[in-house]
Amino acid sequence: MAGPEVITMGCRLNIAESAVIEEKLAGHDNIIVVNSCAVTNEAVRQTRQAIRKAKKNAPDKKIIVTGCAAQIDPEQFAKMREVDQIFGNAEKLNLDRFLGEDIRRNSKIIVDDIMQLTETAPHFSTIFAEKSRGFVEIQNGCDHRCTFCIIPYGRGNSRSIPAGILVDRIKSLCQNNINEIILTGVDVTSYGQDLPGRPSLGNLVERILKLVPNLPRLRLSSIDGIEIDDHLFDLLTNEPRLMPHVHLSLQSGDDMILKRMKRRHNFAQAVDIVEKLQSKRPEITIGADIIAGFPTEDNEMFQNSVKMVRECHIVHGHIFPYSPKKGTPAAKMPQVEGQLIKQRAKILRDEVAKQKEAWQHGLIGSNQRILVESSGHIGHAENFAMVKMAKKMLAGSLVNVHITHIENGQLCGEQI
Repeated sequence: MAGPEVITMGCRLNIAESAVIEEKLAGHDNIIVVNSCAVTNEAVRQTRQAIRKAKKNAPDKKIIVTGCAAQIDPEQFAKMREVDQIFGNAEKLNLDRFLGEDIRRNSKIIVDDIMQLTETAPHFSTIFAEKSRGFVEIQNGCDHRCTFCIIPYGRGNSRSIPAGILVDRIKSLCQNNINEIILTGVDVTSYGQDLPGRPSLGNLVERILKLVPNLPRLRLSSIDGIEIDDHLFDLLTNEPRLMPHVHLSLQSGDDMILKRMKRRHNFAQAVDIVEKLQSKRPEITIGADIIAGFPTEDNEMFQNSVKMVRECHIVHGHIFPYSPKKGTPAAKMPQVEGQLIKQRAKILRDEVAKQKEAWQHGLIGSNQRILVESSGHIGHAENFAMVKMAKKMLAGSLVNVHITHIENGQLCGEQI
């Protein structure tokens, strides 16, 4: 049955939720849903651009906008002649119900106060599955208020999914031959603090591994290093089915900038957690989110971020040029000049590339367990290294590969 076209902007959560929207709106082939992102001004601009393009390509279809940008500032989309309706984040996974309600059909904006949302209903536990991996949302929202971040106002406060529901979802995916699960959310390490008994992320991981014994690989999305407790640390360093790949929300390497961001760690703590993780499990690779050009950042402060990339051996870097978001405290701080922000972002990306190149060379001659992706020619190792294989393999399968060389910055190997 034909369904809507869903255009997804931004994070893995949006990808997961777009899959649910597609499923729930099966049969509505006259609709285009744009699932927006608000993490940067550029993301909002790209959302508006996608709306205009979608309407131009399909002028007879109804355009619905949802997601974080729609939640935070629905009026900007209501002013666009291409847009028919705007739904908030609390409403988007119930679009099938809202579209069937006569009482609200004539309302262009259907966006409720996300901060009043406290439910942990199963529909928040969404799944996006491709031929190799499944993304499972374990929580939504965030209780922290970093000065640069608008996302809590788009997602609301932290709300966790009960472990029993998550285990059932993951069992279902494994029965459909999904060999890797990624636990995702807005603030994953806050998992469980709103649930009875206040179970931790470590408790959840342990329960999944115990109750889904046929799950080969479990991976975490971005986590806050300061919230890695002893239980989670023990699992990350000793559990072979929990992948040796840790993506940290670091944001800056300068202690003063971190304070102005209202982050809860400093440079020394970031380096310390990486050193402890890699000393216990040397194959662990580090990814990180880093902002270039945060307000008041001078060159010395910026160099501390470059130093952090080196000392934390960051090989998977998400580098964000800072852009002010209306409604955030950082937008009112003294801003860094735009061209300088771009230059600093490039320097950080180049430094991450150097770290990655050295790491890749260290993998030549090793054997890696690869999860084959949809093309059949590439896949990710347990440490999240992407590897190109000489022969096409079955998508979704796990294969042992000997790393032979690097070609155009890409690890290459042959099946053992």
